[in-house]
Amino acid sequence: RSSWLLLAPLLTPPVPVITAPPCSLCPEGAHRFQWIRNLVPEFGISSSHVKVLSSPVEFYELLKVQIKAAKQRVVMASLYLGTGLLEQELVDCLEETLEKSLQAKDSPDLRVSILLDYTRGSRGRKNSRTMLIPLLQRFPEQVRVSLFHTPNLRGLLRLLIPERFNETIGLQHIKVYLFDDNVILSGANLSDLYFTNRQDRYVLLRDSPEIADFFTELVEAIGDVSLQLQQDDTVQVMEGMVHPYQGDKVAYCEIANRRVMEVINSARTRQELLHAKTFHSSQPGSSLLSQQGSQASGGLKPEPDTWIYPLIQMKPFGIQIDEMVTETLLTEAERDARIYLTTGYFNLTQAYMDLILGTRAKYRILLASPEVNGFFGAKGVAGAIPAAYVYIEHQFYSEVCYLQQQERVLLQEYSRAGWTFHAKGLWLYLAGSDLPCLTLIGSPNFGYRSVHRDLEAQVAIVTENKALQQQLHQEQEQLYLCSGVVSMSTFEQPNRYVKLWVKLVTPLIKNFF
Repeated sequence: RSSWLLLAPLLTPPVPVITAPPCSLCPEGAHRFQWIRNLVPEFGISSSHVKVLSSPVEFYELLKVQIKAAKQRVVMASLYLGTGLLEQELVDCLEETLEKSLQAKDSPDLRVSILLDYTRGSRGRKNSRTMLIPLLQRFPEQVRVSLFHTPNLRGLLRLLIPERFNETIGLQHIKVYLFDDNVILSGANLSDLYFTNRQDRYVLLRDSPEIADFFTELVEAIGDVSLQLQQDDTVQVMEGMVHPYQGDKVAYCEIANRRVMEVINSARTRQELLHAKTFHSSQPGSSLLSQQGSQASGGLKPEPDTWIYPLIQMKPFGIQIDEMVTETLLTEAERDARIYLTTGYFNLTQAYMDLILGTRAKYRILLASPEVNGFFGAKGVAGAIPAAYVYIEHQFYSEVCYLQQQERVLLQEYSRAGWTFHAKGLWLYLAGSDLPCLTLIGSPNFGYRSVHRDLEAQVAIVTENKALQQQLHQEQEQLYLCSGVVSMSTFEQPNRYVKLWVKLVTPLIKNFF
């Protein structure tokens, strides 16, 4: 049936806004990226506080350990929470930790804040909401569940588009998992696939209170402009807040922009003051950073050799920081620099494609083969989505060949029996270096949805430390080892056949997936 026709009002994409790079890169090593702090807060930490995880099982076990150890706060932002046994075990861990907090002699300090997407989290009779309602009922003073509803899904469009298809209009796509002062950045959702055999990326930032504060405030800001889940499975708007799809759209987006930018700008101001006090202290040995004790070790903090920059993209609210930084990194990458870029869904924006094809750096782009695409084997129209990605990939590869860039721009497909692929991010190797000094990790897929429709967040991790650079290099190598190089013969294989109707529809709907 003609489900795609329901999207007709949105088939004409808005004209992308391309913002000029804010600054050219400086010539000095990792510090060349300090221009990013003109846009967002810069958090200087020790590389010893950064751990790169490699497997879904490691990610899942870490989530459980961190939940059980939390004393002050648990903050989790995800697209959705699944409904299986593994997800239930996570909820049980939360309940157990909240119960311990409740039984503490003093008043319970633990606060749990969960941010999910409204449409994805409400799908089906048993869903994210029904999984979390028992926590709300038992711990009403300690638990908050916010469901973000895009302001672009409203009116007749909201009434006509059926479940699942309504998710194409816009989502809460940020993935941040935060426990006291420990932060996990990832592209993984809270679902059993992401805990078992769906390959993603995961970085733990330990004992990083300023970063944890920032992401707590960011999730709270989005939560404030979201719908609040109630104990009876209804939702309510916070008092004094504009309704996301019933209220005035412009007013809602202005409020949301103001709330999120307040978080970014206040954190940036705090970090600039901290930076000024640290580096202009009259006594070098008594800098503010050195005086702040590490909660984990009880000792002094080492001098930072690694910098974390949170990059936020919320085009519905007019926030395009991640897009600006990514475009600048692609633009300014020098000749013989190497960029490894990976995405679970290869559907780059025109601006990103133009920069990759028109700049000087060498690119190795890792994407999912059809068999490891998350939509492979899906029922109905969704089952044709892997073929649509094959078509987009073929078109891009043909452009690479037409421009005779095959030596500089290499495509590789991830393939692993019994697994699906969801890893996204970027590693930057400066010219002449065997190790990366910068990586991007988080929720964006570098596609149209990530730039224009969804709420996204990732971090740029810049490091001078060789051991951490080696960790990042090994992470990249581990992913790329499970891949094969794409050539023109790749698209002649029987499993790459794309039906005519998919070729005709893909240009119309590629901005929705």
